[in-house]
Amino acid sequence: MLRVSLRPLPGRIVKSVLAVSAIILCAAPALRSYAQKADEPLFSEFKGVRIGTSTDEARKKLGNPKEKGDDQDLYMFGENQAVQIYYDKATKKVTAISIDFMNGANSIPAAKDVIGSDMDAKADGSAYKLVRYPKAGYWVSYSRTAGKEPMITITMQKLDQ
Repeated sequence: MLRVSLRPLPGRIVKSVLAVSAIILCAAPALRSYAQKADEPLFSEFKGVRIGTSTDEARKKLGNPKEKGDDQDLYMFGENQAVQIYYDKATKKVTAISIDFMNGANSIPAAKDVIGSDMDAKADGSAYKLVRYPKAGYWVSYSRTAGKEPMITITMQKLDQ
């Protein structure tokens, strides 16, 4: 016959509960900090221009665009980097930034540095990932085309509210 003792083991139980409580209390700030960082975009600006920057301020920071418009400017940085800045006509503020790195471009950020993770490439080598940051009010995407000379595009765009 099997005997089961229902007597509590107060010393061991209390020590276990205290140990688990201490671990939870110590880990809570780190977990909150991690959650906060996960909500914050790694990629938040291009040459000082952010989502919400005024049209005038963006043009001061980036210089004269190759093509200028009320709702979009096109900049060329060398032969291998094109940047499009999109503006809201009413508020005159930046709503999107798209950066294209063509073959031979220097200083192309890695996907992990832009969206926080590597991407799973398709069989042809192309890849795409978009991450939304509701607290920041915009999303960030990283795209790589297929082929021997892929083009990398990094885009930030204001979330529709």
